[in-house]
Amino acid sequence: MTPQITVVGSVNADLTVTVDRHPLPGETLLGAGGGVTPGGKGANQACAAARLGAQVALVGAVGPDANAEPATALLHEAGVDMTHVEEVADVTGLAVITVDAAGENTIIVVPGANAKVDGAFVAKHRAPVEAAELVLLQGEIPADGFAQAVALARGRVVVNLAPVVEVPRGALLAADPLMANEHEAGLILAQLGLDGVGAPPELAARLVDAGFASVVLTLGAEGALVADADGVRAVPSPRVEAVDTVGAGDAFAGAFCWRLVEGDTLDDAAVFAARVGAYSVTRRGAQPSYPLAGDVQH
Repeated sequence: MTPQITVVGSVNADLTVTVDRHPLPGETLLGAGGGVTPGGKGANQACAAARLGAQVALVGAVGPDANAEPATALLHEAGVDMTHVEEVADVTGLAVITVDAAGENTIIVVPGANAKVDGAFVAKHRAPVEAAELVLLQGEIPADGFAQAVALARGRVVVNLAPVVEVPRGALLAADPLMANEHEAGLILAQLGLDGVGAPPELAARLVDAGFASVVLTLGAEGALVADADGVRAVPSPRVEAVDTVGAGDAFAGAFCWRLVEGDTLDDAAVFAARVGAYSVTRRGAQPSYPLAGDVQH
């Protein structure tokens, strides 16, 4: 399969427990849950695009431990090409999530195998990166792996720099578009040595002025902004009753990239992606909440 989209990114197992309140230092509390579900921004975005019908390849790593199977199960089910997801000598990436009765959470992320997706690793798995119409990147792999993927890409590069980590300036500015939420946009501007304070339209315009060909800012229930040389445009989100917002931004990113490779404009792709993001928050979980082809009209 020649991929339309190649995602170079993280694969995590999410371990979630619920508690009445968060423990104090040195305190032991009883909790509930303990189930392991698939996560990682790279895996989530690959899954979201594939469930909608895109031909997707993933470049990443897992460990030889028991968490690798639940972390990748829905990727296999969605038809993601997993040929370049390598088993390495480290644990599968793990996110330990604790949620209290008020819905507040704490998250500890152990990068594990994701830390092996460096420049040499990406160069080894260069074939799907070079072949893809679009390469999608996040901030959960080493900076030299990120930069190597940009260098190898022959198609469009889309960057969702979450979390916001230090990456080479030239590689970052290759994004078309750069995708971020309001908080991340401010941090990216600061990384570029610019003012990161302002309203979302100001941040979007400032990022374009900084050298990005295009920018998409996600605003949760308020939709998104699309910015390029033609200005800043608002994209509304459908109004829904949210039950779980985990992974909604990744649903947006995967859907947006699918529509781009299908020929949509930035604005039209963002409109569809906002619908997919809204759909995902009406169901629990990240990857299990993502729609299949036909569930959302475009």
